[in-house]
Amino acid sequence: MTSPISPNTQAILLLTAPLIAGRGKGSADLLSPGEYKRLRRTLRDQSREPADLLGPAASAVFEECGRVLDAARLARLVSRGFLLSQAVDRWQARTIWVISRADPQYPKKLKARLKEDAPAILYGCGEAALLEIGGLAVVGSRDASDALLEYAEHIGCAAASAECGVISGGARGVDSAAMRGALAASGRVIGVLPDSLERAVLARDHRSALMGGRLVLVSPYDPAAGFNPGHAMNRNKLIYALADAGLIVNADLGKGGTWAGAVEQIDKLRIVPVYVRSTGEIGKGLDALRKKGALPWPNPDSSESFAAMLAAQVGAPRDESLQKSLFSVVKEPSQSYESAPERTAATLVTKTPTPEATPAEQLFAKVTELLAHVGEPKGVAAVASDLGVSRAQAQRWLTRLVKEGVLEKLKLRGRVRYQAAASRFEGSR
Repeated sequence: MTSPISPNTQAILLLTAPLIAGRGKGSADLLSPGEYKRLRRTLRDQSREPADLLGPAASAVFEECGRVLDAARLARLVSRGFLLSQAVDRWQARTIWVISRADPQYPKKLKARLKEDAPAILYGCGEAALLEIGGLAVVGSRDASDALLEYAEHIGCAAASAECGVISGGARGVDSAAMRGALAASGRVIGVLPDSLERAVLARDHRSALMGGRLVLVSPYDPAAGFNPGHAMNRNKLIYALADAGLIVNADLGKGGTWAGAVEQIDKLRIVPVYVRSTGEIGKGLDALRKKGALPWPNPDSSESFAAMLAAQVGAPRDESLQKSLFSVVKEPSQSYESAPERTAATLVTKTPTPEATPAEQLFAKVTELLAHVGEPKGVAAVASDLGVSRAQAQRWLTRLVKEGVLEKLKLRGRVRYQAAASRFEGSR
């Protein structure tokens, strides 16, 4: 994605971005996030856009905005056109794109979940469409043991195998391990960076994944900006807002970005469910997060149950009773994870799974029970919405149920639909 920067985005950059085009630190007179919010509200009240500050009627717009911000200051900021052109050349040479809240490509999840706190500008490299995939946010401390790094890498790999995205912060330690595990399994990854985007996009380890459309690196801070503890803290809410659930691998009690981000999510934002690692040595940090309301990670033992667990967090389906019924199986899996003999859907729909059934079998049994009496033909999208799962997951279940004779696959007016097999209706009459 290297499309030209829109006029609205140019204006927002001039007002809020340092535009670091070399070793300089940019302007110190930028609008703060709070000031830009006030300006945006004022422009909206006047039925104007940020780009109007650059147009032929700019002087009138400055005057209208003067009641909330100094008009002379606004004029100085938008006069930095030459500096902006230098910065844009630098970004494009490094395949870095930039979008603003005013652009249609801006992630809908951020706008919907963070509302006015969604960053005005996002810089990135890679396929911007990946920002909409959702998935599991995996975070943890920079200083982690080899065992925890291996665990994080395994989680990333498991998410990729379940066709779920992985969202993390790109920092060394747990974050990088989870991203590495997902990419190694050909998964899709979002890295939300607090600094040094320029350096990250040039890293050899990222090159093939960025070019292959499996990785997007994004930051709300200038691509050349160095590390700032406040930036690292503030970007945590973006990680959660782009995900469907969060998993904390480890956290230091009462300190550090992982702890602060988790507490903000549990106590204040409540955007997505927060889980904590539930195997191995838990530690005081994770134990304290549990007491605050974090959930124990259910350790799904198959790609199917992993995907369904995350899918159950997404949105509000049209038939909430179906999703609640389905999620109850994921939330309260069998205590026994021993392997059980293969069972067909036709058997499972008429018989409650035995205690020896794996979580995946219990889950599929519930799906079968819910779909076995579908009388009105439904498409994949409708089934996915009813169950609160992805279309890919719904398609896998539907294909299996057709194969096992529970459902029939129809073609109505050129569209594929599914309903309970005719033999089942006849048997129930």
